[in-house]
Amino acid sequence: MINTTSYIGRFAPSPSGPLHFGSLIAALGSFLRARKMGGKWLVRIEDIDPPREVAGASTAILKTLEAYGLEWDDTVLYQSQRLEVYQAKIEQLLLDDQAYYCQCTRKQIQAMAGSYDGRCGQLVSGLTSGAIRVRNPFAIDTFNDLHMGPVSVDKIFAAEDFIIKRSDGLYAYQLAVVLDDIHQQITEVVRGCDLLEPTCRQQSLYQILQAPAPDWLHLPLACAEKGRKLSKQNHAPAIDNCQPQASINAALAFLGQAAVTPESQVSKMIEQAVEQFDLAKVPKQSEILLDT
Repeated sequence: MINTTSYIGRFAPSPSGPLHFGSLIAALGSFLRARKMGGKWLVRIEDIDPPREVAGASTAILKTLEAYGLEWDDTVLYQSQRLEVYQAKIEQLLLDDQAYYCQCTRKQIQAMAGSYDGRCGQLVSGLTSGAIRVRNPFAIDTFNDLHMGPVSVDKIFAAEDFIIKRSDGLYAYQLAVVLDDIHQQITEVVRGCDLLEPTCRQQSLYQILQAPAPDWLHLPLACAEKGRKLSKQNHAPAIDNCQPQASINAALAFLGQAAVTPESQVSKMIEQAVEQFDLAKVPKQSEILLDT
């Protein structure tokens, strides 16, 4: 049972482009859930992958959230300002033999039937360069989603020693997201179903770090066609900051919620949406095809 007085949720976009309709669903869904629970809603910019980032996207994302009446609590957290924290944790894991270097290539892993077999972690004299993998003794392959119900993933995938720092020196999403959720005391993660599978690895990492995991709540993905979600990589169009009313009601409809009265003051629409929000009405499917 969630203690609503201490509920903390978050929205954590990457600055690889402007927010699109799929992003709006995740942002609005997580916001409505947090406000309905009487809790905080935080915003985190996941800017630790410079090759994928677009100049000015972080500022544009925040302006879009403001235009849509999605006001966050506390200061925005930028992952790029926490690199020392990630490195310190990795060094501790290496020191405790809970992580190790790996130099296996993608081609080599494909030859292992497509799943890394832990060979670099079994070397008598460990490597001193390459990617860094965490030892994964927990291999969690199931978890309960508060909306989708019991979720299971492939056991081989769940058992892999997964990468926490890439060979190019960039920190892996799995490590950064868990350390940040712990730091921000996130009690429930509301996000899209594209992250159902990685959730098991995050559950294992919480166990490795001996930290309590948040609750999980995944929302359906907006897809242009089956298996193809709206994304910045797929060049999904940006949502309109100047006239957000139609997009707000479209996102509410996608989430199975009743429409709200269009207002020039978007904040009034959001207030009504919070009041009407009913998690039970959100579709329990992993993806929904949009009308084209």
